[in-house]
Amino acid sequence: MYNTGLIGKNLKYSFSKNYFENKFQREGLKNFSYNLYELNHIRELHNLLRKKHLIGLNITSPYKESIIKYIDQLDEISKKIKSVNTIFINKKTRKIKGYNTDVIGFEKSLESFLPKQKIKALVLGNGGASKSVCYVLQKKNIEYLIVSREKTKNNIISYKCSEKYLNTHKLIINTTILGGKQFINSAPKINYNMLSKKHYMYDLIYNPEETLFLKKGQENGAKAINGEKMLKIQAEFSFAIWKKEIQSIKNV
Repeated sequence: MYNTGLIGKNLKYSFSKNYFENKFQREGLKNFSYNLYELNHIRELHNLLRKKHLIGLNITSPYKESIIKYIDQLDEISKKIKSVNTIFINKKTRKIKGYNTDVIGFEKSLESFLPKQKIKALVLGNGGASKSVCYVLQKKNIEYLIVSREKTKNNIISYKCSEKYLNTHKLIINTTILGGKQFINSAPKINYNMLSKKHYMYDLIYNPEETLFLKKGQENGAKAINGEKMLKIQAEFSFAIWKKEIQSIKNV
């Protein structure tokens, strides 16, 4: 049996278990399982791997960055952005490989949403998910600023200062947890009254389908997309990695 799953916090609203179980059933993959594992701290990882005999894991908030110190080998993207959302555990060597499939999930979903004309972006939040988003924006030559609670670097501005950029940066991407099930009545503190039909709102959150962030944007005419498409794309790429790694071990 190939045991896989998801680690993070507040996982009861996650779509991953149902998604993968339906995938396994649909494709007749009876030798795969998928479960949710709530961790109070990332240091619980090794004990989890030992007890559950896992070969693959997806990683969500808040461990996409802190898990790196437990990983033996990173793929090129994870190495660059210092954020991991997928790992493979070699059953023979017990070595852990880290990958980032958030990047390709965000990139593919963004392509079908963006206007043809050039656009600038505001990225709300500067955690692990934000790093994947910024990597894609850089790749696509989209100029951006990161919005955080406090200004810390040249390209990081505070929410208080963000208002003066809303007329020039019309793609607004929420990478924070505000608006998710545990914070359903919250939204990032930008001036939504300044938004218009020329704005594009992308929320990485997928549950609920319409967050307060997206609702406020749409009320002012902005176009909106949630993170469901991104999540499905990255999940498929995660599984492709696990299958490829399993096959490579068999061929050794």
